[in-house]
Parts: sequence; C-alpha cells; structure tokens
Amino acid sequence: MADVKQDAQRAKAPASVGNASQKPRRLTSGGLLALAVKVILLAFIDALTVFAVWVLIGTGGWIAAIALTLVVAGVNYIYLRPGLLPGKYLAPGLIFLAVFQVFVIAYTGYIAFTNAGDAHNSTKEDAIAQIIRTSQDRVPDSPEYTVQVLKQGDEFGLLVAEPGGDVAFGTNEQPLQDADGIPDGWNELKLNQIIRFQDQVLALNVQVTDDINDGTLRTSDGRKAYVYVSSLEWDEAADTFTNTATGTVYVDDGEGTFRSEAGEALTPGWRVAIGWDNFAYAFTNDQIRDPLLRVTLWTFVFAIGSTFLCFALGLFLAIVLNHPTLRGKKIYRILVILPYAFPAYLTGLVWAGMLNQQFGFINDVLLGGAQIPWLADPWLARLSVLLVNMWLGYGYMFLVSTGALQSLPDDIIEAGKMDGAGAWRIFRSVKLPLLFVAVAPLLIATFAYNFNNFGVIYMLTRGNPRFTDTTLDIGATDIMITMVYKVAFGSGGGRDLGLASALSILIFIIVTVVAIVSFRQTKALEDLN
Repeated sequence: MADVKQDAQRAKAPASVGNASQKPRRLTSGGLLALAVKVILLAFIDALTVFAVWVLIGTGGWIAAIALTLVVAGVNYIYLRPGLLPGKYLAPGLIFLAVFQVFVIAYTGYIAFTNAGDAHNSTKEDAIAQIIRTSQDRVPDSPEYTVQVLKQGDEFGLLVAEPGGDVAFGTNEQPLQDADGIPDGWNELKLNQIIRFQDQVLALNVQVTDDINDGTLRTSDGRKAYVYVSSLEWDEAADTFTNTATGTVYVDDGEGTFRSEAGEALTPGWRVAIGWDNFAYAFTNDQIRDPLLRVTLWTFVFAIGSTFLCFALGLFLAIVLNHPTLRGKKIYRILVILPYAFPAYLTGLVWAGMLNQQFGFINDVLLGGAQIPWLADPWLARLSVLLVNMWLGYGYMFLVSTGALQSLPDDIIEAGKMDGAGAWRIFRSVKLPLLFVAVAPLLIATFAYNFNNFGVIYMLTRGNPRFTDTTLDIGATDIMITMVYKVAFGSGGGRDLGLASALSILIFIIVTVVAIVSFRQTKALEDLN
C-alpha cells in the first residue's frame, strides 16, 4: 500500500526544471528566409509605388495617386502586422478583383456616359493642338533651318541651327529653347536611324514660340526644316478658331466639338459627359435600333439553343457510354471529348473553310458538289453557327453529365425498378431531376458563356451575312458582344467607344437578371428534390 502511495505522489510531483521545462521557441532558418522574402517583396512594391505616385502626381492624377498610396499602405499593414492571417490570403485576390473586375466595370460605366470615340478621345487641349497641326501649311518664304534629329528613350526632338548662329532645341511637347548643344541624355540619329524612325521624324512638330499660332518647325528628311503655320488661328480668350482664309469662326458647341454656324465641325474633338444620350441613341436611331433588336433576339436564341443542344447531345452520349455492358468505354470517351480539346478560334476557322459554298469539304465531298450557301444565307448561317457551337461544346457537357450520372445513388434507381418503372420513366422521373440539381448551375454558366461567345461567331461568320437596312457593319449571325466589338473597333462610321460601352452595360444587366432568375429556379428545384 505504501508503494502505491509513493508512486502516486511521485506522479503528482512536478517534473524537474532542467528536464521537462518547455524550451523557448527559436526562429528557424525557414522563418528567417520567409521574413527576408516578405521584406524584399514589400520593399520592391513600395519602390514601384513611390515611382508610380510620382508619375501620377506629375500628370495630375491626384485621385489615382491617393488611391494607390492607400492600397499599398494597407498591404504593408496586413503583411507586417502579426496576426491578420486571413487578410494575408485574401488581399491578393481582392486587389486583382478590384483591378480586373471592379475597375473595368466602373470605367466602362463611365465611358458609357461620354462621347468617347475616334473623334472624341482626348482632352480639349490635345484637340486644339491636333487641329492646329493638321491644318498647317508651309510658309512660302520660310527660311531653311539646318536641324539634327535627337532621341531620348521613346521621345524625339530637333536641334535647330538658327540663321543668326544660335542653337535651339525643342520637342513636340516643348517649344524651341536656347541650347548650347545636344542636351544631356539625348543622342543624334544617324541616317540609317532616321530612315528606321521615319514615321516619328515626320510627326515632329516643334513650336517656334510658346504661342502655337506662330507656327511650328517640321522636317521631311531629318536634315532641313521649315516653318509651317496653321490656316486656323486659335483665340484662347474667346475660345474660338478662325479660318484666316475664309473668316469662318468655329466655337465650342458644348458637345466636345468646335463647330461653325453652318454646322461644319473641326476634328478631332474631345471627350465630354453626355449623360444618357448613348442609351437613348441605341433605342431611337433607326440605323441601330432595329438591328439591335434583331441581334438581341438572335443572341437569346443562340445562347439558349447552344446550351440545350450541347447538353442534350452530351447527356445522350454520357448515358450511352455509361452503359455497364458497353466495351471500349475509354476509347469512345477519348474520341468524344476530342472536339472540346481543340481551340475554339482555330476550330471556327476550320469549319468556315469546310462550310464554304464553292470549295468547302461538306459541299464538295460529302454532298457531291452541291452549292449550298451555308454561310451566305441568313437562316443557314444561323443553323451552321448553332451546329458548330454544339460540336465545340458537347464534350464539356458529356464530362459533366458522366460525372453526375455516376454519382446518382443506385438504391433510388433500384427502387424505381421494383415499382415497375421502365427505363424511360426512371430517366424522366428519377435521373433527370437529380441530374438537374447538379448540372443546373453549370447550365446557367454555359448560357452566360454562350451569350458572350465572341470566338465562334467572329471566327466562323464574322457576323455575316450583313443586314441590308443599316449602314453599320452588323449581320444576321451577330450576337450582342460581336455587335459591341464592331461598334467599338470596327469599320464603317468610325469607332464609338461610348455607344459600345452603353451596349456592354446592357449585356451586363441582361446576363445578371437571367442569372439571378435562373439561380432562384435552381434553388426551387433543389428544394423540390
């Protein structure tokens, strides 16, 4: 009994300090390395931030400079302060989300309320300078100036030997100023370099004085320069242009353009806010309203039809290739998903060649020389687009449906068989509802993807055949995203970034509404099952 008591007391006694005391933590070599990497990366980011803030302040971007400073300060706080582990993981993702999603959407919304485009894509000051430069003519009695073309980085300038013996230097941004020689950091271009940078040399317009109405120096060979004076005289006080030859006065019309009383406009203009005019124009102008309505309707048909066809074919093949008695499943499945593995852009071009009316493989070989206008007739072109997109997308739906079918519980299917249900009834009443629970979110995502499926439309038909009742380059197979692309960057009427941004906002709203309604229906379907 005494031995037992001694053992119990010995167990309760604290362990010796030298043997059982917990050793203090030491910072391991890995910890030191991680700390060094973190400090170096933060120092690099901070250095880039200082440079970027300095550039933004120099260009007048105070708001961007303040926002960038606050963001980087927050990053330093998160990664240098102990704890805040979730923030360390979330910060990079939130930054990328803000830059590539939130900022893009916000900037698109801003452009949608402006007149941004080919003729209105800069500030008023830049527009004034460009108007003067594009209306310049050589002064008949202009003296000949010997010049040297200089280069520093991507900037070019002229070193001018004036008739009196003085030397002056100037660039497109800096009027001529007295100089002792080639400025520091600038290098003279040799003849072969002048030929190489011919476009930049010809674009040099160096103001003779601070007053742009006094003319500019221009050179055609990089060796001699002459004075050019604009036929339009700028009056800064009156904010007008006056044609010195005709006396016509051009005033600011408040819409980003200098315009005469007769309605003649000077180009380029400048960017100004115009409110809801772009949205109103899209629904009031006959040249774009009617095509927009037809394109919107076809976009829904294309997105819904493509999603349904891809899912139907993919599900059918998944059911067939999932049959337990089928041999060679692996080979068949590889062959089925091959179209999904090829790039859509390349595949679209291949199908465009195969569907050619005159020498395409389908007409010439498979149909024995038929002349079916697959891509020239509006309805056949739409059918071709749907079938090609089905061929590109059914492989994805096959993979999704295969996984969903294999995850269905066998006991439910066996219960249906015991109740006397046939194969079709089991599929319709058991498998398909359960399948929709798993596949419905993917179908919504597929619809959203096809709603903006630029690649297959542009590579296969480029939106053609073109509508004949509009001057815009819009066709029967155009969907909203390709129409936006043509309005923003296409030919025929110039680029209209403001209108394109307004249409992009409409696409965003449509897809958002459809997604919200669809997900609610998906939730109801899940609750039902």
